Amino acid sequence: MVRLKDIAQRVGVSIMTVSKALRDEPDVSAGTRARIKLVAEQMGYVPDSTAQGLRTRTTKLFGLVIPTTTNPIFARTVFAIEDRAHELGFDVLLAQTLNQPEREEVCIRRLLSRRVNGLFISPVYRMEPEARIYQELRARQTPVVLLGPPSPFCSGFVSVQIEELMASQLVTQHLLALGHRKITFLTGPAAAPWARERFEGYRRALRETGMEVDDRRVFQAGSTIEDGVKAALQMANEKSDATAIQAVNDLVAIGCATTLLNQHIRIPQDLSIAGFGNVLTAEHFRVPLTTVRQPKLRLGTAAVEAMMQLLAGQRPDPKRLPAELMVRASTGPPPAP
Repeated sequence: MVRLKDIAQRVGVSIMTVSKALRDEPDVSAGTRARIKLVAEQMGYVPDSTAQGLRTRTTKLFGLVIPTTTNPIFARTVFAIEDRAHELGFDVLLAQTLNQPEREEVCIRRLLSRRVNGLFISPVYRMEPEARIYQELRARQTPVVLLGPPSPFCSGFVSVQIEELMASQLVTQHLLALGHRKITFLTGPAAAPWARERFEGYRRALRETGMEVDDRRVFQAGSTIEDGVKAALQMANEKSDATAIQAVNDLVAIGCATTLLNQHIRIPQDLSIAGFGNVLTAEHFRVPLTTVRQPKLRLGTAAVEAMMQLLAGQRPDPKRLPAELMVRASTGPPPAP
């Protein structure tokens, strides 16, 4: 391991001069600074970030906590956060909660023990109004940016999120405009505010046309492809008369659609289906999926900008980014009676 002392001996200057040159301090001449940096590079010197953090009281580290790296909905947001953080001189430590509150607490504590300068968290949503780890984050005044809407247990933190309700309303309006009146909704996790907002968008769109939600056309799904498969099988068992299905996200829609296609139900000739999220698979599915395109890159960039404001002692406003309806081949007019 190359030390400052080794560089100083090679160049013929003091250790303090080497330290100042590598920090670009002005009281070292440009020529000496350039020579020291060249020698340091040739010798393979790597700064000790831990020692620097102790000296400057900043580690230049962010913690990023998401449910799982296998969920494609997070891929672009994680990319944007890491990319923007890199530009600003920060590194990102990634942790996944697997949607388990206990694991989420462990992940956050481990990141705090690494003295991260701030945390980006996609919360594990729960029904309880309080969660100990979030109480501690508030008490510590840790800079936190939530990736998604806040819930009572994590209220008070800055959040960046999508206009879930309005975007979902657009999907239902699209199906209604095609002539569908029997629209099934596959709901998401009950504790997740984003899932509730998407259902509310569906309900509002129906009300605009003088219709109310028919409980027989609401099926509890979840957030995974497997959940979509189960919901489709339940619809078949209950002999649903739906002409269109609106799923809470693309993965549920894809699981449901795959099951329907395997049962020789044509999409959209027999049954239309729409998702939410615009994951990469949606566009390249067997029947390209009508969905909502979320500005996931902009969401990640907005999260980092909000974090930098927090680190500067400012209080940024919550951000809600608009989403866009993407009409593809999976939706069409209802079949003739």
